[in-house]
Amino acid sequence: MKVTSVVAAAAFGATTVSAGLSAEAASKHEEVMALKIKQWDAARASGLFGGSKLYKALFSTVPCRNGKAGEYSCNNVNLQAFLSHEDLGSASKAGNDVWGWTDKKSKREFGIVGQTDGVAFVEITGLGRLEYIGRLDTQTDIVSWRDIKVIGDYAYIGAEANNHGIQIFDLRKLLDVKPWWNPFFFKPKVFSKETDITLFDGVGATHNIVAHEETNMIYAVGGRSGANARNTPCAGGMFMVDVSNPLKPVSPGCIPQDGYVHDAQCVIYKGPSAAYKGREICFNFNEDTLTVMDVTNKSAPAVVSRTPYEGNAYSHQGWLIDENQSFLLLDDELDEQNKVGPAANGRTTTYIFNVANLEAPVNTGYYQSPAKSIDHNQYVIDGLTYQANYGSGLRVVDVSSVKVDPTGAKFKETGFFDCHPEDDDVNGVTEFLGTWSVYPYFKSGYILLNSIERGIFSLKYTGKKAAYKL
Repeated sequence: MKVTSVVAAAAFGATTVSAGLSAEAASKHEEVMALKIKQWDAARASGLFGGSKLYKALFSTVPCRNGKAGEYSCNNVNLQAFLSHEDLGSASKAGNDVWGWTDKKSKREFGIVGQTDGVAFVEITGLGRLEYIGRLDTQTDIVSWRDIKVIGDYAYIGAEANNHGIQIFDLRKLLDVKPWWNPFFFKPKVFSKETDITLFDGVGATHNIVAHEETNMIYAVGGRSGANARNTPCAGGMFMVDVSNPLKPVSPGCIPQDGYVHDAQCVIYKGPSAAYKGREICFNFNEDTLTVMDVTNKSAPAVVSRTPYEGNAYSHQGWLIDENQSFLLLDDELDEQNKVGPAANGRTTTYIFNVANLEAPVNTGYYQSPAKSIDHNQYVIDGLTYQANYGSGLRVVDVSSVKVDPTGAKFKETGFFDCHPEDDDVNGVTEFLGTWSVYPYFKSGYILLNSIERGIFSLKYTGKKAAYKL
């Protein structure tokens, strides 16, 4: 079923953005994309995207012992299972984002594995094993950038592909592919782009999907129309989609005030800034700043603050640390490669912000990984941040000391799993190969790590809990 938003079209037509802002944002984003494509093309030519012949499926646990789990360097992280992108039905054999879903009734856990030609669905079973359940192909073109988020029982899938829109997939369909009464004899299912999804085409290409479960809002960011990456009046900003009824999504419009938005985390605010209590606040990572937005009133969203920082090259993604919403981590995607600011030594650098005053956030310090690598995505749970850093893989860092020492001096890596062994002999390189993203939210404790060139890893962190209570 296809849903076109008349409201969204009207919003695009009613808003204007300065050409200078849009062009500047476009040039930086296109620069990053060009760098990645060049490296991926070279890796493909060298045979690194070898599929199942090069990367064999694994169905049994490989414990991390003496710093290794098979060929992979590790610490306090066991390898539970692995399937290559080719094993998951991908013809292009290349991956990107990953997210997860747990059925409330059965407690069955599923992963949605992003690939350049669609998404694959896997079930995480006993001991963290992976079973390929089926796939949903890309709506239009094969493209390196695909992003997935989940609200309730629905997955929302966007891509940096022309006219792709947002695929809305009812994840409960997965329960019938391998029914509980016949779990051992089933065939993976290729779901139909015509009959198995709702397609929201009020937006075309998107770079990331931001989901706010508390308000049933999807924010499609980094959007474009046609070949020009920023030629929409939304300027690559937050395109709002209300999915209170997933089968009839509607858009209240878009948010162009700060131009291109690469990623964001949105919350119902309960932090120290009294004037914003109970409001819907988004922490946006906007290439050159940490931008705080008040999006409570969808017809009049407002910029609360824009905060640059020393070492900025490409403000990429980040996450709040504490329940009080006073501290936040930010990862910059180009500082290591461009050798700017604290990241001039090439070691993965995570910036720490005190956001207790939403109108004036302060960069209080930074944390550096022992390895050289570019950071990409991270999510914080109970004082531990699970970082997906390209060449150095999953890095688990205890950040719970932030209230004791906001400089990051007490931050400590407590575990890692490096899924890109090719650069281990030099302690890592600053290239866009290896890990794309991580999903650490399953109640079982199993973690999904999606590799660009290999496939999906099921992992289990065995290290310590956070040292401090937040």
